Amino acid sequence: MPPENPYGALLREIPVQRGEADVLGGRTAYWTYGPPDAEVTVLAVHGFRGEHHGLEPVVAYLPGIRVVMPDLPGFGETPPLPARTHDLDAYAEWLTAFAAATAPGAVVLGHSFGSIVAAAAVTGGLSTPALILVNPIGAPALEGPRGVMTRLAIAYYTVAARLPARAGDALLRNPAIVRVMSATMAKTRDRRLRAFVHDQHDTYFSRFADRDVLHDAFVTSVSHDVREFAPAVDVPTLLVAAQKDDITPIEKERELRTLFPDARLVEIPAVGHLIHYETPHAAASAIQEFLADVTTR
Repeated sequence: MPPENPYGALLREIPVQRGEADVLGGRTAYWTYGPPDAEVTVLAVHGFRGEHHGLEPVVAYLPGIRVVMPDLPGFGETPPLPARTHDLDAYAEWLTAFAAATAPGAVVLGHSFGSIVAAAAVTGGLSTPALILVNPIGAPALEGPRGVMTRLAIAYYTVAARLPARAGDALLRNPAIVRVMSATMAKTRDRRLRAFVHDQHDTYFSRFADRDVLHDAFVTSVSHDVREFAPAVDVPTLLVAAQKDDITPIEKERELRTLFPDARLVEIPAVGHLIHYETPHAAASAIQEFLADVTTR
């Protein structure tokens, strides 16, 4: 029996509908949470190897806000983009087209890898009144406090890409390796919450289409960071960062804030790269306060 979802009761109070949109010649699956007549709509983009479920705990604490959450191409229920390399240009173009089709004028939110995609899309022409980045990738991955782990991850994905297809796919979906990734990122000491986090990763971390898409996305995730786009972001921006993040140290997040023309930084203590699972209430509170400010300007 899977562990209890600590945010399940709140989520059950929020209406949700599944939809599909034709984007760049492919089909994108997405979910819309909250009232259809809400004053504010947020378009939320999940992180690497994840899917829309990962951001649901944050949505649980955003009642009254309409949130549109797609599965990225090649992940969850969204097939890969036809005849495309899944690099940053492709993901940014996809997000821009998806926003135009389903949530024009929405506030854009990106988590982790989604922060890179969101920032690239906004500076590339995606129109939005504001940008929210949760656990933003604010520095090259190899500069993080666990650069050795990043090098091991690069080796892991490289080997998987070079093995015969079946063997490479099995390596990428190996449950023991997925659990190591989950245990490395989790910071909470709450046993029930850790069990929930691990179950989420066990359930959703291997729902990628194939190893080629996953390799493309991984290369993109370690080849770019938000710094290269920050100076060109011309809308108010909220950075929600973790003080124990192993991917981007908090010192780098503080530096990242200074690169934006108009940005604020909210730091959450005692959590790492899993703000969306471990401290979603704190993230949602920061988001609500930010949205209240930018919608009254």
